[in-house]
Amino acid sequence: MSFGELVKNLRIAQRKTLRQFCLEHGLDPSNWSKIERNINPPPRDEGMLEKWARLLGLGPGTEEWRDFMYRADVSRGNIPREIMSDERLLAKLPVFLRTVRGAELSEEQLNNFITKVREAHSPEESPEQSAGRSG
Repeated sequence: MSFGELVKNLRIAQRKTLRQFCLEHGLDPSNWSKIERNINPPPRDEGMLEKWARLLGLGPGTEEWRDFMYRADVSRGNIPREIMSDERLLAKLPVFLRTVRGAELSEEQLNNFITKVREAHSPEESPEQSAGRSG
């Protein structure tokens, strides 16, 4: 889902038309429409993005808030700040990008990849750690 689609879905979840939402929050409907249709990129100003996130009902520090900020970065063609500040991860990024570049992965393969990354990143103990304790 693109940043614009996310913004639109969050607005619709509030049961607001585009014009209602913009009128209530002092926003320009024409510009907001261009954001929702991915014609205009999200603002670079972090304060403005935070304001938009709050207007759309997102709470600071939540997974939804982080997803909103990540999608804004990616929509502008940027690597999210959290990744840029992680030297270990950043060092591996070129290898990752070379590996997936041109790969025609199916939806199932992409989902499996995401699951494996989440499992590797999870603070929960691995099945091997659990097995070692139970025997």
